[in-house]
Amino acid sequence: MGRQRSIDRDAVLDAAERVVVRDGAANLTLEAVAAEAGISKASVLYDYKTKRALIRTLIERRVAADEELVQRFVDAQAERPDARIRGYIAATTRSFSDEERSVGLNLCAALAQDEALREPVQQSLRATIAEIETSSAHPRGAMLAFLSIQGLMLLDWFGLYNFSPPERERLIAEIGWLIQQSPPSAL
Repeated sequence: MGRQRSIDRDAVLDAAERVVVRDGAANLTLEAVAAEAGISKASVLYDYKTKRALIRTLIERRVAADEELVQRFVDAQAERPDARIRGYIAATTRSFSDEERSVGLNLCAALAQDEALREPVQQSLRATIAEIETSSAHPRGAMLAFLSIQGLMLLDWFGLYNFSPPERERLIAEIGWLIQQSPPSAL
């Protein structure tokens, strides 16, 4: 009978995120993660054969956490029409911590360099867009709201522009207004 594993995968991923915050995703090494987690490199290699596999798992964990967060907001909107897009807007308008932003930006850098790492994010976005399109009373308005909230969120994530809290609240309300709109057909 084999020996029971005693390494906590979440603890290893937490350590990997700390390394990403400290050193950046480009400088992440399995050795650094092992040292941060207080385990052997062999233990990290057992679960994550390569740096790329470890980064992909970090991305998948972030995507799953985001999907879970969005679902909680969608569930809170369940009694309202257009619950999916309303929940999505509510979930993505929260503020992000500096650590979340650092991990996210570093993982974005990894995504930019490796097409295969984008797949979990692309899959999640495809599912979100499909659900918004099929569950909204005004699918085009809901899609415009989705794209608008994505833009607002990315400006914040990348630290490119921060709206004042009152202006941000106003923009979010106006984005919510888009949900009930049916834009004219394209030319």
